[in-house]
Amino acid sequence: MMIYRMDHVGVVVEDLAAAVAFFVELGLELEGEAAVEGEWVDQLVGLDGVRADIAFVRTPDGHGRVELSTFHTPVATSPAPREPVNTPGIPRLTFVVDAVDAVLDRLRAHGAELVGEVAQYGDTYRYCYVRGPAGVIIGLVEELS
Repeated sequence: MMIYRMDHVGVVVEDLAAAVAFFVELGLELEGEAAVEGEWVDQLVGLDGVRADIAFVRTPDGHGRVELSTFHTPVATSPAPREPVNTPGIPRLTFVVDAVDAVLDRLRAHGAELVGEVAQYGDTYRYCYVRGPAGVIIGLVEELS
C-alpha cells in the first residue's frame, strides 16, 4: 500500500462566504463551490439527511487545498472548539507568506485574532498563529533566509 499525496484538509465553518474571503485574503485561490447532499454524503460523514455547501481553495502553487464546508442539516450539536494551541486534536494549518506583518494586518480585517505574538527564530523565520474561521489556528511563516 502506498500514499500518493495529501489531497486536502477539511474545515467545517459556520459562514462559508466569510471563510472563503478569509482564505482568499490570505492568498489562496477559489477552486470551486458546490452543494452536496444525498445518500453518498450521508454514508461518507456518518450522518443522516446531510445538506451542505462546500468550497475548495488552493495555494497558488496548486499543491495544497483546503475544503471549507458548512452544514445546513443536520444541525451541529456543539460549537467549534476554541482551545489553546497545545490541545490534542486541534487543527493547525500553516502557510509560508511573503511578509507576516502585512498578511496579519489584512487578515485582521476578516476577524483573525493573534494567538500569541509574532516570534522570530534566529535569522531563519518569523512565525505567528492566528485564529481564523471557526477558531481554526492558522500559522503564518515568513522565511528570512
